[in-house]
Amino acid sequence: MSRLLIAASGTGGHLFPALAVAQALPADWQIQWLGVPDRLETELVPAEITLHTVQAGGLQGRGLQKLLNLLKLLGASWSVRQLIRRERIQVVFSTGGYIAAPTILAARWCGIPVVLHESNGVPGRVTRLVGRLCTHVAVGLPQAAERLQGCQPRVTGTPVRREFLQPAALPTWVPAGSGPLLVVMGGSQGAVGLNRMVRRLLPRLLAAGCRVVHLSGSNDPDSGQLQHPAYAERPFSDEMAGLLQHADLVISRAGAGSLSELAVCGSPSILVPFPQAADKHQDANAGAAAALGAAVIVWQHPPEHPALEQTIWRLLGPRLRGCDPAVDPLLALRGGMERLAVRDADQLLAGLLMELSG
Repeated sequence: MSRLLIAASGTGGHLFPALAVAQALPADWQIQWLGVPDRLETELVPAEITLHTVQAGGLQGRGLQKLLNLLKLLGASWSVRQLIRRERIQVVFSTGGYIAAPTILAARWCGIPVVLHESNGVPGRVTRLVGRLCTHVAVGLPQAAERLQGCQPRVTGTPVRREFLQPAALPTWVPAGSGPLLVVMGGSQGAVGLNRMVRRLLPRLLAAGCRVVHLSGSNDPDSGQLQHPAYAERPFSDEMAGLLQHADLVISRAGAGSLSELAVCGSPSILVPFPQAADKHQDANAGAAAALGAAVIVWQHPPEHPALEQTIWRLLGPRLRGCDPAVDPLLALRGGMERLAVRDADQLLAGLLMELSG
């Protein structure tokens, strides 16, 4: 029996790829999970996987604050070392973030192999700092490999949940009709700037015959203002696979997890990178998709600016007019998403872990 410790915390972008890898491993593996108290992992990690938590944070700050954060990191590393020894862990897998640093230091301290997965086109700070201490660094996008020094990264793609890899039905609550389906999503926390860009365009889109599903997030102060039979607004959906597989066009942020899901679903997309993303990593993710012809980038702008509207009409207009499918720009984007997609990333990472477990 192999004993694995997964360190993943905080956001779906860290948790869902790790869950996909856990599902891809043989049933006789004993898997334990390391997270942070009061974060999303306390809700998402399955009951059959033992969840341990430690306090972990970044190294940001200056002077005394940075020193205190360093002491917290060392304390967390000691706690993880004790956990690894007590549970006789044989191999460690992390998807980055703050929890990765103490886990990687502890694994190195104990002399056991560790695999770190970086999903973004620009490696995060933790990956840049401690990636060279890992046995292997796996990356979701080739652009990330070019930015890593001191290690030999493997391009594996980013794992997605199983439901995205098999046909899914369109949710029953989606507006009925024959018009093209536009799905707007800003991530689990929403994206107020993106929502405001889209809301200004909704009357014209709906009047032209579009059906719109708007996942506006849980923190949008403008939600609930528009009622229309072809418009469905929700904070979020747990039926994303069906939505993305059946969407004619998606407007989305450019987080690595969302991009991987869009790719395996073959969803033509307009990507609006989050302007305040660390290290501009969403810009890099969107650029990687655009370079393959998988998406069109629109930079976030004030609602009155015409860029998003012009892009939507350029992509959806031919379909609304019943154009010849041979010149449909959405088909070209769908082909680009198929080139971007990696459907066996979970299997590649599981195989790597099995190889290291001996």
